[in-house]
Amino acid sequence: MSGPASEFDAYRSELEAAERRVAGEIEPGARGLVLAILVFVLAVTFILPHTGSVRGVDVLVADDNAISAGIAVPSRIFTWLSLIFGIGFSMLALTTRRWTLAWIALAGSAVACAIGMLAVWSRQTAAEGLPGPGIGLILGWLTVILLTFHWARVVWTRTAVQMAAEAERRQGAADNPARSLLEGFDRHGDSDPPLDPDRGR
Repeated sequence: MSGPASEFDAYRSELEAAERRVAGEIEPGARGLVLAILVFVLAVTFILPHTGSVRGVDVLVADDNAISAGIAVPSRIFTWLSLIFGIGFSMLALTTRRWTLAWIALAGSAVACAIGMLAVWSRQTAAEGLPGPGIGLILGWLTVILLTFHWARVVWTRTAVQMAAEAERRQGAADNPARSLLEGFDRHGDSDPPLDPDRGR
């Protein structure tokens, strides 16, 4: 009986490893296409004016044009967060389908939402004579908000699946002692020799 039992244990170990591997992946489905479009739109905002004639890439590198327009620190931080998390980690998460990368993209995009609000506010309250927020900044901020929303849905869905799988594994582990006890009784009953019908005659 030890042979089949050991084979079953090996099969169960492989099954649990496969479950853990699948639990670490995301399946965005149709939402993945939406995320890919949002990443593309966010990349386009870097060539659009963020304020006056200053483009997103100008804010990113803080060139002379950006400095002359009085670009504040929140605008620079927002562009870097958008590039690293909104574009970089989002593309990695969509390509590799790793739950960890999706979570990082979500966290970074959420921070970028708050910084983006400060960036827009800093342009609205800029000194007299300086340009206000441009289409690139506003569109980039709205795109990051949408990215955060969709990544939150993807990450939460995968988290719920992981919790359900973990609960099922715990339930299976709790049932193992009872199952082993029943199997022991079955093996003990099978080991008893059959009664001889002629015995006692």
